[in-house]
Amino acid sequence: MKLIKRIILLGFFFILTSCQGQLAEKNNSLLTKQNQVDHSNYRKLTPEEEKVIVHKGTEYPGTGKYNNFKEPGIYGCKRCNTPLFSSKNKFNSGCGWPSFDDAISDNVKEILDADGRRIEIVCKNCGGHLGHVFRGEQFTPKNTRHCVNSISLVFEKEKDIKTDTAVFASGCFWGTEYFLQQMGGIIDTKPGYIGGKVDNPTYQEVCTGITGHAEAVRVIFNPDSVSYEDLAKIYFETHDPTQVNRQGPDIGTQYRSEIFYFDDEQKRIANDLINQLQNDGLNVATKVTKASTFWVAEEYHQDYYIKSGKHPYCHRYVKRF
Repeated sequence: MKLIKRIILLGFFFILTSCQGQLAEKNNSLLTKQNQVDHSNYRKLTPEEEKVIVHKGTEYPGTGKYNNFKEPGIYGCKRCNTPLFSSKNKFNSGCGWPSFDDAISDNVKEILDADGRRIEIVCKNCGGHLGHVFRGEQFTPKNTRHCVNSISLVFEKEKDIKTDTAVFASGCFWGTEYFLQQMGGIIDTKPGYIGGKVDNPTYQEVCTGITGHAEAVRVIFNPDSVSYEDLAKIYFETHDPTQVNRQGPDIGTQYRSEIFYFDDEQKRIANDLINQLQNDGLNVATKVTKASTFWVAEEYHQDYYIKSGKHPYCHRYVKRF
C-alpha cells in the first residue's frame, strides 16, 4: 500500500512540475523567441577581442581606435553587428575610452557588477561585454556616459548603413514601441500619429477622434539584421488584430489596428501574413494602407516604458506564426 501511495504522489509531482514548466514556457515565449540567436552569424573574434568581449577585460585608456574618432555613422557590436550607438551621441569625456550619452533603442543591457559598485553594459543581443555606464557626471544634458571599449565595436559609415522604414499601429503606441524595441537590428523608434487630416496634431487633438489619426510607431531598421516580415510578425503577435477601433481598455479610432506600407513589397508581406492568420481562423481587422505623413508625438511619449520602468497594459505576446 505504501508503494502504491508513493507511486501516486510521484505521478502527481511530475504532472505538477510539467504544468508549471508549460506555464513558464508560455510566459517567457517572447523572451525565448528573442534569445534564439544564430551563433553562426557571429564574427570570428581574435584572442585580443575575446579577452574583452567574452572575458570582460578592458583595453588600455587612450589606445582604442574610436577614442578620438569623429566620423558620422553607427557603432555596432563587434560580435553580432547589432547597432548600439550613434555618432550623434558620442562626446569627448577625456576618460580615454569612447563615450556616448545615449544608446540605440534598448540594444544595450545594464548589469550590476558583482561587487555592486559599477554597472556593466553588454550587447543585449549576444551578451558581448562593452564597458560600463556612469550617471551624474554632468558631461551632457542627458547626464549619462556609456564608457565603451573600442575593441567591442564595429563602425559603419553613415552612407554605408542600409536602412528601411516601417509604420505600425496597434493601439496605444507605448506598447507598440515597447515590443518593437526588443528586436535586434532596430536603429530608431518613434511613437507618433498617421492617417489623419490635420497637420502636426497634438495628443489631445488625436484623442478626440476628430483628426482621424492612428497612434502608431515609425521604425527605422537595418534590413541586413532584421527583416520587415520579422517586424510585421512581432506586430501581429503583440496585439489583438481582431479588435476594431480599440485595443484592450483603450477605445477609439486612434487605437485601430493598421499597417502603413511604403512600397509594394511591404504591402505584399502584410497581406500575406493577414491571409495566414485568417486561414488559422482569426477574423483579422487590421487595415493595410499606403503611408502618409507621419507626425512624431510629444517627447513624453518617446521611450515611455524604458523611462518609466513599467510594462504594457494592453499588449502581450501571443505566438501566431
